[in-house]
Amino acid sequence: MKNSLIITFAILLFSSCFLTKTIAQKKEGLKDALKPDFFIGTALSVNQVAGKDPRALAVVRKHFDAIVPENCMKSMFLQPEQGHFFFDDADRFVAFGERNHLWMTGHCLVWHSQTPAWLFVDKNGKDVSRDTLIARMRNHIMTVVGRYKGRIKGWDVVNEAFNDDGTYRKSKWYEIIGEDFIPLAFKFAHEADPNAQLYYNDYGLANAAKRNAVVKLVQSLKAQGLRIDAVGEQGHNGMNYPDLRELEKSIEAFAATGVKVMITELDLTVLPTPTHTETADVSTNFEYQKSLNPYPDGLPEAIDSAWTQRYLEMFKIFLRHKDVISRVTLWGISDADTWRNDWPIKGRTDYPLLFDRQYNAKPVVAEIIKAANEMNKKNGKNKS
Repeated sequence: MKNSLIITFAILLFSSCFLTKTIAQKKEGLKDALKPDFFIGTALSVNQVAGKDPRALAVVRKHFDAIVPENCMKSMFLQPEQGHFFFDDADRFVAFGERNHLWMTGHCLVWHSQTPAWLFVDKNGKDVSRDTLIARMRNHIMTVVGRYKGRIKGWDVVNEAFNDDGTYRKSKWYEIIGEDFIPLAFKFAHEADPNAQLYYNDYGLANAAKRNAVVKLVQSLKAQGLRIDAVGEQGHNGMNYPDLRELEKSIEAFAATGVKVMITELDLTVLPTPTHTETADVSTNFEYQKSLNPYPDGLPEAIDSAWTQRYLEMFKIFLRHKDVISRVTLWGISDADTWRNDWPIKGRTDYPLLFDRQYNAKPVVAEIIKAANEMNKKNGKNKS
């Protein structure tokens, strides 16, 4: 009888421990597993920041410890007319981040796209002078960064300044100011908030020519005594691009310059591309074709499995380089509102994010958590 009671007690104790562990695992979010390694972030839309998408915000609070605005801090929204700033949405974003104790990145100060037309022209519609454009850039950066001084911790100062072959993009910034527009932007951002981290952000950096151009840029900025804290590698990836070996090389190349690396704008499309060129240029647009929207009603099991495995492989690379990676940020929360549904072809159904259209975590989330926990256990790190 005594032995039976002991055995029964042991079974109950084991069951209780197992149940407790299971419950703990269910409660553990991405940010809990990745906390010893790097920030895990997501982009937020205006509607989400305004509280109009409560299911999305519940996911943010459980799984993410960093946020970036999807659109509301781009110059066309912040200063649609010269000297007339609109800060309502950006203010709500910052207030949300502060309430929830989230690391906030401002995106973005200088970009060729989503920039108001007035910025580059005079009252007659002609290109402004170099000095005028520099003054306008400085005023915009000083006003925006200065408003959030000490609150936003890091800024994407310049976004997408290079072509795939490593040459400068022929943007109005480049055509009117020249190569100096980049160091000037970093100089002004640092003047506006000397404690803010400053970043260069771009896509396609697994491409050797573009990667080498950005390495030279970082080296040049540092040689001029300008602050640059990290390179943001946009992760708008597909099932067959980028080559993950080249992705890893790019992380190593940027880290070798003495800056951190951030994986920004991460998503993984399963849809075929209408072009063989890897790009994330928002101006790219193609006509809808049914053949380019093959999964309107859900992913086949084999495709879903391959997608999960590729995401996991990418995160394992990030974890291997956690000593130099400071943040990994998804470009959106759920498949329901990803930009990928409408780019580069409107009306498609894509599945590029970690949470499905009902805001449920996909199986890959548990796999990432497991991989992070196993690596930290192996390295003797405990969760704080």
